[in-house]
Amino acid sequence: MAFKTPKEIAQGMVQTGRAKAELPIIKMLVLGFLAGAYIALGGLLAVKVAGTIPNEVLGSLQKFIFAAVFPVGLMMVLIAGGELVTGNMMTQPIAFLDKKIGFGGIIKNWTFVYIGNFIGSVFVAYVLSYFTGLILEPVKTGDVVTSMPWAAFVVKIANAKTSMPWWVAFWRAVGCNWLVALAVWMAFAAEDIVGKIFAIWWPIMAFVAIGFEHSVANMFFIPLGIYAGNDPAYIAFAKSAQGIAAHAPLLKATWESFLVNNLIPVTLGNIVGAGLFVGTVYWWVYLKAEK
Repeated sequence: MAFKTPKEIAQGMVQTGRAKAELPIIKMLVLGFLAGAYIALGGLLAVKVAGTIPNEVLGSLQKFIFAAVFPVGLMMVLIAGGELVTGNMMTQPIAFLDKKIGFGGIIKNWTFVYIGNFIGSVFVAYVLSYFTGLILEPVKTGDVVTSMPWAAFVVKIANAKTSMPWWVAFWRAVGCNWLVALAVWMAFAAEDIVGKIFAIWWPIMAFVAIGFEHSVANMFFIPLGIYAGNDPAYIAFAKSAQGIAAHAPLLKATWESFLVNNLIPVTLGNIVGAGLFVGTVYWWVYLKAEK
């Protein structure tokens, strides 16, 4: 058979969760850094290819192109290797329910992988996206800057994500990690790399195109929007006649609103989406009954 059955996936996820809980802390941090960086690189790619597409002209095409390239991040995590906390929000609960790890194993893994993911995401946001100037690249007519499309794009993203009501962010995060955990689940089922890529692409493309909220992705998008929105060159452009004509927004997001309005509710929603709707449900269906 070219793929594992759902019951075989459930059994494999229990062992995967156990192995993740037994990793040394330093490896959790390093692999967490890599996974955060990979997701951020997928986010940077999405911004660069979709940021100049006029949404008001082409409608949902901009969103689809953004969503279509973003999954490269999870492909690198699952195929090259990395520890992504949103995937572990499914593997650790199923291992716990099957009595292969204790509650302390869940907390240890989630805590240090989360820290590693945050560092990796912010590293790509600041060093590879902002410091390199990639996100601040202008479009000019002669010597006049007529737009800063990528900076304006990420500022809009940061403003939108930090202005959502708390429970809206929470439930969007539930939907997101239900799909992300299913991508991890189905990728485990595939016996070859091409199969894994297809299994990953569809659910990840879907959650991004729908507009759901992913905590690790937001560790990249919102800090990048804050860095770009606070840059003097961008502020000057956004206040200029050209910036007003180009609808370049001023930054409203702050580090506090990032944490309180987005990262906390999105993290909690991600736990419910993966832990309850995938890990717990499939454990009950395929593993609990036979005991």
